[in-house]
Amino acid sequence: MTRISLYGVLAMAIVVVASNILVQHPIGTWLTWGAFTYPLAFLVSDIVNRLEGPAAARRVVYAGFVVGLACSVVGTQIMGEFGPLVTLRVALGSAIAFLLAQLVDIMIFDRLRRQAWWKAPFISTFAGSTLDTAIFFTIAFSASLSFIEPGNDVSWAAEAVPLLGVGSPVPFWVSLGVADWCVKIAVDLIALLPFRFAIRHIGTRVA
Repeated sequence: MTRISLYGVLAMAIVVVASNILVQHPIGTWLTWGAFTYPLAFLVSDIVNRLEGPAAARRVVYAGFVVGLACSVVGTQIMGEFGPLVTLRVALGSAIAFLLAQLVDIMIFDRLRRQAWWKAPFISTFAGSTLDTAIFFTIAFSASLSFIEPGNDVSWAAEAVPLLGVGSPVPFWVSLGVADWCVKIAVDLIALLPFRFAIRHIGTRVA
């Protein structure tokens, strides 16, 4: 494993662990602090993809996936006010969303790598973030998938409320997903700056 790949694995592990911790701390009604750190996982895999290629990026993602599973296992053993900090649906949604979204991101990035420098990281992360949000919130909170974990009462997530407090009535979990997605896209745009710096400077010094 090259130094860049190793740094990528370490960075991905830090992002995943930090996000699993920070997701327990809400900000207002719609967000948690984890919403601001989790999108950095795409930045990590995109930098490795640009500097080392898709195979190396996938290895970094698989490492992050394993770390995420470990965090979920630990979370299921920690009891909060309303039960385990991590339920089966949350763990399953998180794992599937992370793996599929990251692999789609890597695939799209690789296909766009010869275009303008910003297109590959922005478009691939946009697609990955959208897929990640849709998969996670649907599996974790949609009433239509309650059979996954019958003992987990997520009726609170199905309560109809105005979208983000101002739009048409939708299930509460939809507002959570939309707010999370908006943060992901904002971070996607901001992350273009460290991505540009990394491929111009870090790669030539570390490789």
